[in-house]
Amino acid sequence: MGKKGTKGNKMKGAEKTAAKMGKKVSKRSKREEEDLEALIAEFQNLDAKKTQVVETACPPPSPRLNASLSAHPEKEELILFGGEFFNGKKTYLYNDLFFYNIKKNCWVKSEMPNPPPPRCSHQAVVVPQGGGQLWVFGGEFASPNGEQFYHYRDLWVLHLATHTWENIKAPGGPSGRSGHRMILSKRQLLVFGGFHESTRDFIYYNDVHSFSLDNFTWSRPAPSGSAPSPRSACQMTSTPDGMGVIIYGGYSKLRVKKDVERGTIHSDMFVLKREGKDGHEKWSWSRVNPSGNKPPPRSGFSLAVGPAGRAVLFGGVCDEEEEESVEGDFFNDLYLYDTAKNRWFPGLLRRNKSEKKKRRRGKKDGAQEEEEEEAATQAPTEVIKEITTEDGTVMTIKEVIPGAHEEEEEEEDEEGDDASASLVEPCPRSSAMATVRQGKLFLYGGMFEVGDRQFSLNDFYCLDLHKMDQWEVLVEMDPKAQEWLEESDSEDDDDEEVKGAEGKEEDEESEEESEDEKDEEGHPAVREGETLTDYQSRTERYWMGLALSNMGPDAKDKKVTKVAITMAKVFYEEQ
Repeated sequence: MGKKGTKGNKMKGAEKTAAKMGKKVSKRSKREEEDLEALIAEFQNLDAKKTQVVETACPPPSPRLNASLSAHPEKEELILFGGEFFNGKKTYLYNDLFFYNIKKNCWVKSEMPNPPPPRCSHQAVVVPQGGGQLWVFGGEFASPNGEQFYHYRDLWVLHLATHTWENIKAPGGPSGRSGHRMILSKRQLLVFGGFHESTRDFIYYNDVHSFSLDNFTWSRPAPSGSAPSPRSACQMTSTPDGMGVIIYGGYSKLRVKKDVERGTIHSDMFVLKREGKDGHEKWSWSRVNPSGNKPPPRSGFSLAVGPAGRAVLFGGVCDEEEEESVEGDFFNDLYLYDTAKNRWFPGLLRRNKSEKKKRRRGKKDGAQEEEEEEAATQAPTEVIKEITTEDGTVMTIKEVIPGAHEEEEEEEDEEGDDASASLVEPCPRSSAMATVRQGKLFLYGGMFEVGDRQFSLNDFYCLDLHKMDQWEVLVEMDPKAQEWLEESDSEDDDDEEVKGAEGKEEDEESEEESEDEKDEEGHPAVREGETLTDYQSRTERYWMGLALSNMGPDAKDKKVTKVAITMAKVFYEEQ
């Protein structure tokens, strides 16, 4: 008899532990949140002085991450709100609002009276009613030094027809949080998960909340079954019938002992089903195991819903912990999840091959499903690219590109083909903003790291999900915008010494080359008629030295060699 109640007792115990932790976090963070409330109030007082809507044409928004990018439900427009930026010394939070006209490829900044206060890691959902509405819930505000945090629990709606913000004050909503997920399901906004963090404590959530768009009230479903573990930054999409939601992945961390935390990247999937009529729904959790080629574990990925209800996953980061250091592997690959078939497959770009190559590969035109199946069997390849910032920092970016057949095709056809050249695509990143409008995926900003430096982006891309042929660059990455401020001048001096040593080494390695054999960035130029093999052999010492200087003296020889070969190949192909 005792065994029958074991599972129930465990669930009650887990709920009690979570409740205690929630009270502990709330008590310890209350004081610092009160400090930030005064700062937030100052922002609101400034915004309250605005009495009319002011719209001005503007350049693309500044670099940022963890903002929201939404597609207008009626117009060919995108809506960007909020976000954050960190330059090494100071954290900036935004509450600015931008509209992007897709047809005209232009931005407009809209300043409205009484907007939500600055935030990041919130959620925004568009609904078609009333000429279009943008609903915003929760998010996070951080002090300029990044040491204190305030988590919002407010709900706002932007009336797109009248360009007015409204604060919806409905009791019983979720607790303050960020990193949660929210989607529209029938006539309800469903909120799941998220986290609350202070300087000393943190808690992750796996609760579900529902907000009715008919009567503007919050409710909290109590689903049966085994729920996902507490997490933030997961994937949340609707089921094909619209009666439930699908949860995939996410991130959480645990305190294993004092001052020691351990992060966990989740890669499991759950379905939350709803049955019954409005007001009498019954909810249940169930775990599902999708088929196909699943994405490698990662956090910070971007998500949007594409044609035919397919969820599109882009990028992210996977941290590799080695002893006391943590190195993040950033991604720029695409994966699609078919909600109807419960199946993952990589979203590979299709190149416009010649008929000769198509026959050689034995492919047939118009066989999209066959191409996806074939793509799932290809092994991923790595490409290393460099970007030099205004202060001279060389940012080495690893791109993981699914499919290794392109190189084989190039070797088969020595005559060359412009279509087989390296495709333009976003660099690896996490926390970018993504949305889909009329079958096109739009991707904005995000961040990646180079050593201890974090760089926020403001580049902008578009990909036609029907054609899947190429990324269109709407705004290029601007190296001058990659600002990073060191905390001490001594570090700057050390950097100058390192750069001087690197320059001396490069001079010694390139004695055999004249000045006219270098490109504008100082890399060995490709000689006329020179093959890739000959170029790599001639410039091997240069690229090995450059790879080593970027990866550090502790990098493994095998990895340095691999990076050097790939860097040379990328540079050769770009010439």
